[in-house]
This record gives sequence, structure tokens and C-alpha cells, in this order.
Amino acid sequence: MPDKFLKRTCTCGELRKKDVGKEIVLNGWVDNWRDHGGVRFIDLRDRYGITQVVFDMSRDAETHGMAKELRREFVLAAKGVVENRPGDMVNKKLPTGEIEVHAAEVQILNESKVTPFSITDEGEISEDLRLKWRYLDLRRPSMLKNLTLRHKCYQTIRRYFDRHGFLEIETPMLMKSTPEGARDYLVPSRVFPGSFYALPQSPQTYKQILMVAGVDKYIQIVRCFRDEDLRADRQPEFTQVDMEMSFVEEEDIFNIIDGMFIDLFKDVLEVQLPSPVRRITYKEAMNTYGTDKPDLRWDMPIVNISETVKGSEFKVFGSAVESGGSVCGITLNDGAGTSRKVVDDLTGFAREAGAKGLVTLKVGEEGLQGPVAKFLSDDITHGIVKAMNAEKGDMLFIVADSKKTVLNVLGSLRLELIKRFDIPAKEEFSMIWITEFPLFEYDEESGHYMATHHPFTSPVLDDMNLLKTDPGKVRSKAYDIVLNGYELGSGSIRIHDRKIQEKIFDSLNLDRKTAQKKFGFLLDAFEYGAPPHGGIALGLDRIVMLLAGEQSIREVIAFPKTNKAFCPMVETPSEVDKKQLDELGIITLKTKKP
Repeated sequence: MPDKFLKRTCTCGELRKKDVGKEIVLNGWVDNWRDHGGVRFIDLRDRYGITQVVFDMSRDAETHGMAKELRREFVLAAKGVVENRPGDMVNKKLPTGEIEVHAAEVQILNESKVTPFSITDEGEISEDLRLKWRYLDLRRPSMLKNLTLRHKCYQTIRRYFDRHGFLEIETPMLMKSTPEGARDYLVPSRVFPGSFYALPQSPQTYKQILMVAGVDKYIQIVRCFRDEDLRADRQPEFTQVDMEMSFVEEEDIFNIIDGMFIDLFKDVLEVQLPSPVRRITYKEAMNTYGTDKPDLRWDMPIVNISETVKGSEFKVFGSAVESGGSVCGITLNDGAGTSRKVVDDLTGFAREAGAKGLVTLKVGEEGLQGPVAKFLSDDITHGIVKAMNAEKGDMLFIVADSKKTVLNVLGSLRLELIKRFDIPAKEEFSMIWITEFPLFEYDEESGHYMATHHPFTSPVLDDMNLLKTDPGKVRSKAYDIVLNGYELGSGSIRIHDRKIQEKIFDSLNLDRKTAQKKFGFLLDAFEYGAPPHGGIALGLDRIVMLLAGEQSIREVIAFPKTNKAFCPMVETPSEVDKKQLDELGIITLKTKKP
């Protein structure tokens, strides 16, 4: 590299016809090169785009000679004059495609080895290879586009909350370990041997303390950590938009978050979301779609026909209803022509999802057709067709079992039908609030109830009388926001009264001594004028993933881990020096190479 290099006067993405005649300097990487006799064409690339640089022997033999040394991913400085491309050489696919730069001077700022994969977006590259050479992967246009989109999301979110009076406040990265759900990442203390900090799974308790402190409106784009099994939309470290407000009820949270998403979609995608965002209860979501994160880009509701088939001669239906179970179904429009093989495949899918079987009925000229139809009376047949809003040419898929099994199976089958039959969506984005989650869920392994969201969620006060008699029926002031079948965030109105918080801890089998040890600072704070408050935490990685049209959050994170929480590029986690462990008073009992 020369001691002084030609410093760029413009980027590789900004030159246009209006710049013809200007002398400019470009810095960038060689994206591609082509030889045409005495002329060599170099596509020079940077983050902003690509510009064609021409090295012409007839104009400058020395510069043309240097160009012969250039290979892909060499770093260059090129000085020259902007000229119009000949008409037959205009590249309409490039914003810079009407011009080219005729090089008068070139400097090789750095050479490059042959890369392990092409930097262009052409061809499939294994994810392991991409993560090992992430600095090369990030040069690809699609990855730069995703990182740029993520940046825009940050800016829009910050502007929006600032405009609405929120204060951005940082909470500690080293906090108290209170493992209730996912495992904590622990950090040993050198100063207090044998004691540990935890990396935050969420700033939940700190943001509630901020409300007690009178902050009123808090926002933070914060890194959080969970030591849990991973999948496409999870990482051991992730980013969330953390928000809390005082003197609010659920509607206030809904309105402020609706507004944020409207701004976000408008700024980033130029898409106008409908407002207000639709709201349905957890119970309605489960009964209608079999999931608490329904994808409403398709209708296809689950329809309960238990009352319609009650007393049916078909024992599968009759006995399910008689034993307190359910009979429910889904209508596949224009599905009557489905082959026997596909029906058998779908029956196998339903069985794998937990069903004992799958009843299929076609809607024909004279009613329902299928092996089960002969066991159904005309009244029941007409009732099923009416209840399921079915028409001639449709196919019905029906499951009879316990209510939980029926909803789980049909919820999965609904998505499988959409995928298998390539049913077109009615809209590109469908956002929905799910409200009134159960406060508790029963854990079979431990034999007691656990908090569905977290133990600081306020119950619906009208249900407080059920805490001791039937805790599974207690509704909460918790809510999730869902986009295209993905949960984007969870929140709730919080408990701000110590007595109520202690009652919830009691219901969770958390005795007073343990509760005081873990959460005494929060309980004590509630006795000093804690205001009513609530908030939400939104998964930024997942939001950006959906806005970018990607299938994995690893596509929108600069340096993600694999599904085993390993970074192939820097090879971490890794062993540390024994001296470091000795200083911390740590002895490792077993080691396992990543």
C-alpha cells in the first residue's frame, strides 16, 4: 500500500449522467473484471453500489498494465473522468449504469486471497461457511441491505419514542440472578469469590424501579441474554425494544405501540399498516386458530361443531362430545379434488400432531361425501355444512378428541394446508394483539403452577377470588403482539401493590423468605408510592427479520451464533487461561470442545 493513497471524492453508488466530465476518485473492492482486447473493465464495489471503471491501453498503457494485476476483492483507489457509456453498453440494472469512469491513475491498496465463496449473491452458500468467514459474507449486497434496514429501524424507533416524551435509560448488564424460566448466563465476581452476577434476560425489574422513581416513560434498545436451546428465530444474545410507562392501562400501551409500528413500516418499507391493530383474546385465538400467535393473512378458522354432531351415530363424534371433548374442523375451499394420496399424507400429519385420526368429507351436489357421511343424518350433515360455511367443491377436515388435542392438531394442520396447497395470502402483513392470557400455566414436571409471562404481571382483579380455588382460570392483564404468525413482543400491566405481588408469589409456591431474597428490592420499592404501570418488550431481531423478508434472525444480525451458540469466526466459547480461573476461584469439572 502506498504511503499516501488517493482518497475517494465520491462513493461507488452515487455517480450519474449529471457527473459526466468530472474528475473523481473511487475507493472500493474489485467485484468483477472483464477483458476486451486492449480494454479491461473493472466493477468497483463499496457499500453504496458498483461503478464500472475502464482501463484503456490506447489512452494509458501504464494504468492498463496495472489493471492486469487486479483480481476479485483487491482493494483499489481509482482516479479518472466520468464519461457516458456507449448506448449499447448501458446497464439498466445498475443505478450507475449510464456512466463509466476512465481510469488515469490506479493504486492497489491491498490484495486479497481467493475467497472461499463468491461475494455476489449468486448460488447457495452453507451457513457454517458464511459464519466462519462472516467478514466476507457481510460484503454481499443482501447482507449489507439487511444491516442498513436494521439501522433504519433503530433510528425510526428512537425518533418515535423521543417524540412521545420517553427517556432512553441504560440499565445494568451485571445484575442479580433470578432464574425463573430460561437459564441465566452467569458472570463470576473476582472481588466476591463464590458470588456471581447474571447477564440480563430482561431489564424487567429495573424498568419497574424506574417507574417507582418517577421516570414515567422509559425506553431502551437493549441487549439481553438467555442460555436456552436455539432455533431460527432465537439467539443466546438478542436485542429488544424495552418500554415502560406509568399511569396507564392496556389501551395506552396498545396505542403507543400501534403508532410505533405504523411509523416503522412507513419509514422502512413504505407500507401503511391499518390502525388500530386488531385485538382478540387468548381464548378466542386458541379456539379459532389453535395457537396464541395466529397468522391471519389467511382466514381458514377452526370451527367447533360439537353441538351440531352431538348424539351422532358416528361414535367417534358422539363419544368425544359425551366425554367432554370437542369436534372441530377446517374448510379447505375448492379442495374436493384432493387426491387420496394427499389425504393419506394429511391424515399421517394429523396423527403425528397428536390426533387419533382425521375425518375428511367432500361437499358435493347432494351434501357431504366420504366414508363417514353414511353415519350422519341429514340434519347433522346440513348443520355441519352451514356451521363450517362450506360450499360445493370444498373439503372438510375434522378432528374429534380432547379440546386441547383438537386445537393443537387443527392449528398445525391449518398451517400445513396453507403451505401444501400454496393458498395465496389476503395481505402481506397481518398484525394482531392477543390479550387476557392466563396468569398461570400448570407445569406437569414440577407439579405446580408457573407464571405464563412473568410473576410481575397483574391479574384481572375480578378473577382474584380464583387464586386459591382455581388458579388456572385467572386471567391476566398480559398481551402479545403478533405479526404473520410470529410473536414480536410480550407485555403486561404490572403489579404495583406489595400485597397483591405477595399473593402471586404464594400462588407460585414462592415462600416469603425466598421472595424477599430474590425480589426484596422491588417489594420494598412498592411501599414507597409505586404508580400503576405497564410496558412491553419487543424482539428487534425478529421484527427486522420479518421486515427484511428473511426466514432466520441470523440474516439480520452482524455476528450471530450457530444453533449451538458457537461463533465459528472467533471460535467462542473457548477455554481461558488457568490463571484467570484461579483469580476467580473457579475449578472446571468437565470440558467439551465446541
